Amino acid sequence: MKVFNKKGLSALAAVAILAAACGGSTASTAGKTLTIGISFPLNGSALASAGPARDGALLAIKEASIEGYTLKAKVLDHAKEGAHNPDQAAADMLTFVGQEDVVAVVGPFNSASARAQIPVSSEAGLLQCSPSNTNPTLTKGADGEALRGGRNYVRVATTDDLQGPAVAVYAKKNGAAKIYILDSTDAYGKGVADAFEAKFIADGGTVVGRQGLPTGTTDFSAAATAAKAAGADSIFYGGVTSDGAPLFRNALAQAGLGALPFYGADGIYDGTSEGSYIAIAGANAENSYASQAAIENIPGKADFNVKFKAEFGKDAEGYAYAGYACAQIIIEGIAAAVAGGDVTRETVRAAVVDKGAAFETVLGSVSFDAVGDTTQRIISLYKVDGGAWKFVEEINYGN
Repeated sequence: MKVFNKKGLSALAAVAILAAACGGSTASTAGKTLTIGISFPLNGSALASAGPARDGALLAIKEASIEGYTLKAKVLDHAKEGAHNPDQAAADMLTFVGQEDVVAVVGPFNSASARAQIPVSSEAGLLQCSPSNTNPTLTKGADGEALRGGRNYVRVATTDDLQGPAVAVYAKKNGAAKIYILDSTDAYGKGVADAFEAKFIADGGTVVGRQGLPTGTTDFSAAATAAKAAGADSIFYGGVTSDGAPLFRNALAQAGLGALPFYGADGIYDGTSEGSYIAIAGANAENSYASQAAIENIPGKADFNVKFKAEFGKDAEGYAYAGYACAQIIIEGIAAAVAGGDVTRETVRAAVVDKGAAFETVLGSVSFDAVGDTTQRIISLYKVDGGAWKFVEEINYGN
C-alpha cells in the first residue's frame, strides 16, 4: 500500500483545495441536485465484500426524499485486478472533490484506501462515512489526529482493537493453543493480526509462527508448509478474500492441514457469491471462522431484507446494512442542513460530525465519539457450516 508522505500529501491536498474551490464546496446548493458519492472496490473478489455495502447505500439514496432537492448517487470503483487499490481510491476522491454537487461520500471499504482518501476529503471539507473501515489508527492517537485533522470522517464499523481480540477469545474458547498467523501486510491485515496476536498471547496462547505476504500473492504453499512444520493447531489470517485468504486455506488443505480451524476477521466474511471466501475455498471453507465489526441482531432486519431482495434480487448480507446506515446518516445530515436554511458541504459535514447527534438507522441508534468512531461497539462472530456463514454470537463492548 502506498502511504503518502508529507510532501506528496501536500501536493495532493493542494489539488484537492483547488478542486474544492472550483467545485463550490461552501457555495449554496439550494434547489439543486445533490450527489452522494459511493467509493468501493467493485470488481473481482473485492466485489463479493463491497458489493452489498454499495447496494445498501444505493437503496437508502433511492428511498430518500428531501423537499426541493433531488438526491442521486455516483459510484466509483477503485479495485484493480480484483483487489482494493489505495492510489485509485485517492484519485477517485479527487474526482468527488472536484464535482460541485457531491456533498458527501459513503466509503471507502478498506482501511488502506481510507488512509489514501481521508487527507483529500479532509482538505476539501467533504464528509465521509465508512461502513467497514476498522483500523484504529485512522482515527485514534497521533496518527489519527494527523490523518483526519479536518474532522470530516466517521465510520459505523467498530475497530480492530476490539475485533482482533474478540476473534482471539473465540479461538481460545474453541480450543486453539498453538496458532500460526499470516497477514496481508497492509493497514487492515497487519493491524487486525497484531490485535489478535496480542490478545491470544495475553490469554495464554502460543504463536508458533507468523509472516506477511502482500496483496497479489498467489502461491501460499510455502506458508502452509511453515505452518505444518511449526506444529500449529489453528490458523489466523489477517486480510481480505482478495488478498488471498481462500488460496491460503486451499494450500493448507494440500499440505494436509485442511482440518485445522481457520480464523479470520471481517475480511473473509463476505457471503457465498462468486469471488467470496466460501466460493473460492469450496469444501475447504468448512471449519472456518470470522467476525464482523457490526451488529448482527439488527432491529427490523426482516423488513429490510424484504425490500433489499425486492430491489436487487438477492439477500442482504455482510455490510449491506452498514452501507445503508451510512447513507441514512448522510441523508439525515442533508436534511438538517436544509432545516438550517443552507445546504453546503460544510453544513452537511457539521450536521453529522460536530453536533454529537444520534442517528436512527437500520443498525439502530448510532452516534459518534470525538474522533468519529461509532459508539455502537459490537463484534459479531460466525462459522462456516454447510457451505454458508452461520451466526454464533454477538459481543457488545459498549456494555
